[in-house]
Amino acid sequence: MDSVLKITGKIIDALGNFCSLLMVLMIINVFYDVIMRYFFNDVSIGMQELEWHLFAAMFMFGIAYTLKEDSHVRVDIFYEAMSAKKQAWVNILGSLVLALPITLVILYYSWDYTFEAYQMGEGSADPGGLPHRWIVRSVIPLSSIFLIIAIFHVLLTQVKTLTTPIQPEKGAQ
Repeated sequence: MDSVLKITGKIIDALGNFCSLLMVLMIINVFYDVIMRYFFNDVSIGMQELEWHLFAAMFMFGIAYTLKEDSHVRVDIFYEAMSAKKQAWVNILGSLVLALPITLVILYYSWDYTFEAYQMGEGSADPGGLPHRWIVRSVIPLSSIFLIIAIFHVLLTQVKTLTTPIQPEKGAQ
């Protein structure tokens, strides 16, 4: 189990690093766009569309990394007061009942959505916009696959928490 956790953890960590790169590229893109617009009165539709493409990819891929790092939004009123084993059960149930089903539904429907854009050669409707809209659409199924890996990682981590014996605190007898 530890080797699977290590592999899935490395995959999702690499994805988190990729999100960092996307953020840097997005910042550079926005900086370029602002400089060109306000100092040279030159507007590029393609660069503006690239901003939201980069943001969408960063956001969608970042979901898996956020889940793996346990940094997602949660109502902690009751959760924080629970023991580690009860928290593990909440995380397992939340992953299996909430996260996994919706992720599988999104994955299922996004394949056709992406493939359809690829088949018809869909591009931007704006003059000067980006061609190949299927590239940004492919982020949806890809991010769903990474999210499934992250859910699997969370499940294994929580099962490990449940199966690891509780160590008594030092000094307690």
